Amino acid sequence: MPDYLIKQATLVNENEIFVADVLIENERISRIETEIDDVKDAVVIDAKGMYLLPGAIDDQVHFREPGLTHKGEIYTEAKAAVAGGITSFMEMPNTNPQTTTLDELNKKYKRASECSLANYSFYMGTTNGNLDEIRKVDFREVCGLKIFMGSSTGDMLVDNREVLEKIFSSVKTLIATHCEDDPMVKENQQRIVEEYGEEIDASFHPIIRNEDVCYRSSRMAVELAKKYNTRLHILHISTAKELSLFTNKIPLKDKRITAEACVHHMWFSDEEYKTKGNLIKWNPAVKTLYDRDKILEAVADGTIDVIATDHAPHTIDEKSQVYLKAPSGGPLVQHAVIAMIDLYKQGKISLGTIVQRMSHNVAELFEIKDRGYIREGYFADLVLIDMKTGTKVTKENILYKCGWSPFEGHTFGSKVLKTFVNGRLVFDNGKFDESGYGKRLTFNR
Repeated sequence: MPDYLIKQATLVNENEIFVADVLIENERISRIETEIDDVKDAVVIDAKGMYLLPGAIDDQVHFREPGLTHKGEIYTEAKAAVAGGITSFMEMPNTNPQTTTLDELNKKYKRASECSLANYSFYMGTTNGNLDEIRKVDFREVCGLKIFMGSSTGDMLVDNREVLEKIFSSVKTLIATHCEDDPMVKENQQRIVEEYGEEIDASFHPIIRNEDVCYRSSRMAVELAKKYNTRLHILHISTAKELSLFTNKIPLKDKRITAEACVHHMWFSDEEYKTKGNLIKWNPAVKTLYDRDKILEAVADGTIDVIATDHAPHTIDEKSQVYLKAPSGGPLVQHAVIAMIDLYKQGKISLGTIVQRMSHNVAELFEIKDRGYIREGYFADLVLIDMKTGTKVTKENILYKCGWSPFEGHTFGSKVLKTFVNGRLVFDNGKFDESGYGKRLTFNR
């Protein structure tokens, strides 16, 4: 693997934007200087006018392997991620079989080591009866524990208060939660179906999974975390009402309760169900324009700490079913970074804040070793962006195994040119170097 000298890039890092040269040697960033002229053997990349960002770290993806590989695979979805500037991911446990034993967790790590172009970690999943398995996990090598407090299948739906009390009181690592009140969802759906019939469309999704569904569950998680001083991270906030549960009044390092927002909840609103239907059916639901704008404001001001994707592909045939049968979730990793840059260009968020929420804060909250920043000595996980060239999303350039995107037909105002993972130029203007794979994330715990 060659060394690289990136010349005169505009770095966006640690709330500063400045022009510098960056030298990559032996997987890591070895020097960051105004000008580096004493290197002979490195491959030189002229990055004048281009923006260099730390690779994004996505703390919530569903890559569907094992058991659901007709929708996606670790190989295909990680490839799409690096093409989109995401260099590390944390994958969820609701696969088949579920990742609720140490044995199944280790199988995922082995598979990723054989095929993932991005760096990787996998959550341990919870059930109503696997606390003994959870206690076997070394969370210095695993990103966290995932609890589905709503919207899951089988015994991965954990909404029994007694079980939750045991988990929150005994687990000493980060707990990430999906918060929706499942009994309320079922009650709302039954009422809607009785009134409108079985042939309802996706416009009813944010009514069935409304703000109270989310708030009631999120509030319970926060109450439990405060009771036991648990390290809680609530995923995909979708309502303005939930924002009262979080704060930007204390430094990130002192927060015990943090929150994540996903790109789709800052981009779409319930107005688009008319045209996109089930393609924007997610759990939690895309809600009102007011919710969308308030979530983006909360990301910008630090009330919400992390931006992620909740990348969750399904086939177009699955999505084309009637609303009540169509699964929730959609593919996003290939376009998340440039979607956020579009919001920057609209004046809704700064570049520095995007980097903070997609890279720096994820590294800090999960205590990831040597990643998430452009720093000397850190792994060279980097993405080079052309801010002036657009990216039109077409069927021909979509890399997801499912072959579709909710952004299809849209032209973003920027383009990912190159992505480095551990110093390897993995993605270069549409071409991939698949001669090596990403690394398992490790944690300073």
